[in-house]
Amino acid sequence: MNKTEMVEQVAKKTGLTLKDAKAAVDAIFSTAPREGIVATEVAMGRRVQITGFGTFSRRSRKKRQGRNPQTNKTIIIPATKVPAFKAGKALKARVAKK
Repeated sequence: MNKTEMVEQVAKKTGLTLKDAKAAVDAIFSTAPREGIVATEVAMGRRVQITGFGTFSRRSRKKRQGRNPQTNKTIIIPATKVPAFKAGKALKARVAKK
């Protein structure tokens, strides 16, 4: 499912217009600065927990040693922050049934 399909499903299930459904999906999932709730909160280091569905959070990766596959030369990969998602119990159970 892509974003357009999600907007159509939200409109169908809620009775919203496509325009309103798109606005709702964007309000939650947009990655544009100061638009999407999930991306904004995770970028600030806060968790977004949706009971039964899962938790979005930010994790830190330490710097580490890697290898350039073209030259075989050892390189240092800098520390970074990455988004993470941990599925909730209800979502895990629903997926396991299918």
